[in-house]
Amino acid sequence: MATQAHTEVPGGHKGAFPPFAKETFASQLVWFAVFFILLYVLMARIALPRVGGILAARRERIEGDLKAAQRLKGEADTELAAYEKALAEARARAQTIANEMRDKVNADAEQRRKVLEEELNAKLAEAEKAIASTKQAALANVRGIAIEAAAAIVERLIGTTPPGPAVESAVDTALKR
Repeated sequence: MATQAHTEVPGGHKGAFPPFAKETFASQLVWFAVFFILLYVLMARIALPRVGGILAARRERIEGDLKAAQRLKGEADTELAAYEKALAEARARAQTIANEMRDKVNADAEQRRKVLEEELNAKLAEAEKAIASTKQAALANVRGIAIEAAAAIVERLIGTTPPGPAVESAVDTALKR
């Protein structure tokens, strides 16, 4: 016994495709219209208002977020301006303090310089007086030494001691030149 497979139903139904059958076509159109109207009413009364509400809520939330962002941006700009102003004031105060300190240091240095200059001038005057007195003493000694040396030279050259006033007069004449 052999089995055979076939797809046809014996004494099967041969005719048009059931949705297109003439006998059922009118009733299908009626049911289609009923379900279409029912679906339209459900969509118009329930689904579309919910979707519209969701879109409106989303739009309001976006607008609220944009307004909040704008407000925060304004606050940030205000804070930035206040920060820049405070920074500029701090820089100005720092510059003023630096200028005051520089002026104070310069004034102190100038005062010290004047004190040192006065001390140096006083020491210089003392040194000049000491030099002048030493020079006078040396010149006085030089005249005496010159008189003695001239007398010794003349004595050695001519063999006799020259008179003291004549030697002094000759040395004074030579020193004046």
